[in-house]
Amino acid sequence: MPESETVPSLIVELADATAEEVLAAVAERFSGHVAFASSLGAEDQVLTHMIAAAGLEIPIFTLDTGRLFPETYDLLDRTAKHYGLCIKTYFPAAAEVEKMVDRDGVNLFRDSIEARHRCCEVRKILPLRRAQLELTAWICGLRSGQGATRQKVEIAEWDQLADMVKINPLASWDEARVWEFIRTNDVPYNPLHDLGFPSIGCAPCTRAVADGDDWRAGRWWWESAEHRECGLHDRAARIPGSAADAAAGA
Repeated sequence: MPESETVPSLIVELADATAEEVLAAVAERFSGHVAFASSLGAEDQVLTHMIAAAGLEIPIFTLDTGRLFPETYDLLDRTAKHYGLCIKTYFPAAAEVEKMVDRDGVNLFRDSIEARHRCCEVRKILPLRRAQLELTAWICGLRSGQGATRQKVEIAEWDQLADMVKINPLASWDEARVWEFIRTNDVPYNPLHDLGFPSIGCAPCTRAVADGDDWRAGRWWWESAEHRECGLHDRAARIPGSAADAAAGA
């Protein structure tokens, strides 16, 4: 099992690699124990294209919370057909959802940050943990600048909650580069992006944003910016020995 101490060496090893080279390297290094978690966002669609184009042995999975936009389900179907891929879908446990809704209501996420986190845990985090059971590393589409909670993303990080390496091949990309790649390579994407949705999650918790707004301003907009994460991406203490790591241990 990879230890957190391997992350700094991975950062050095992959520092000058392209996103395609990063994917190829981790497919080899973590062979049989790495997968790509796609939320079907623009960045994730770029990575799906790269994995499919190179024929890499990296399984792709997604999480269906049960409250996604219709456009997201359509994109999932279009993407699988476009690339000839099987994208494994993980669902929340029905009994857990029923228990939560019976106790706290169907829209509990409006009541408090704690209630919203509880909803995200049942619908997202627990299914993700099932998907990660056989993994030692996972790949996602995080990049620096995706809102207040993602100002500095490294190409490799230690996921403390999942206890494994997390790889962010697009860490250094900006939004313009993402969209240039999508248009150049005819990558399928969610039409909601064209309607002012830079970040797309569950339908009740996502809305369009105005030009110039924070990238994640449309996610859980009733909360302050520093809380706009679901728990899939714990941004604290990712790099062993880093300032964030030292602060977390204080």
